[in-house]
Amino acid sequence: MKLTVSQIARMIDLSAVRAESDVAEVRALAECAKKHQCMAAFALPSQTPLLVDLLADEPAIVIGGVVGFPSGGVTTSIKAAEARELLAMGCNELDMVINVGMLRSGRDEQVRADIRAVVDAGGGAPVKVILECHHLTDEQIRKGCELSIAAGAAYVKTGTGWAPTGATPQSVSLMKQCVGDAVGIKAAGGVRSLEMLVELYRCGARRFGIGLNSATAIFQQCAALPGAAVEL
Repeated sequence: MKLTVSQIARMIDLSAVRAESDVAEVRALAECAKKHQCMAAFALPSQTPLLVDLLADEPAIVIGGVVGFPSGGVTTSIKAAEARELLAMGCNELDMVINVGMLRSGRDEQVRADIRAVVDAGGGAPVKVILECHHLTDEQIRKGCELSIAAGAAYVKTGTGWAPTGATPQSVSLMKQCVGDAVGIKAAGGVRSLEMLVELYRCGARRFGIGLNSATAIFQQCAALPGAAVEL
């Protein structure tokens, strides 16, 4: 089996969601998304209207919004309000941070309700639940996956990109064991090369959250592929 360059691009969610991400980065991100026809583009909420404007003529590129970013520790009502505001701005998908502290504390029902509130506020827009695996044990990752499925999420996601570590083959494989085909898996944080992307694809990830610099490097690697495809 092979993955073509266009198939790879249609799995990449370009992101400019670091604290230091500025307007120039968002503009460059939009241009990269257009050039390669990436699946989606994400900015921080205050810069999302700009991203929507920049991609207004690109209906195939999903506009994503981040909810409760990056700690996940805001109240459920704030997360729901943020979700509604992002949708009103023009977002098509929402990536929300799970309440990491409550998950670590075993407050399962509170975590499930938190996710469900965002799913409900999303009104059918796909919600990806960011587990922030760096701060979780294997059992907590399993529980986070189970609660995400129960709450109606469309994907589980490895991390925000703000933690010391992000997506790893181990975390993605564990998540795949937990969710099977019930929901998708998005790998984010540390996906900086085509080799890593392919390895995580083999582990079960089908969407990849990648920053502009890493995405540029990956597309350069893709351009050098024989036959514009990578063997799996």
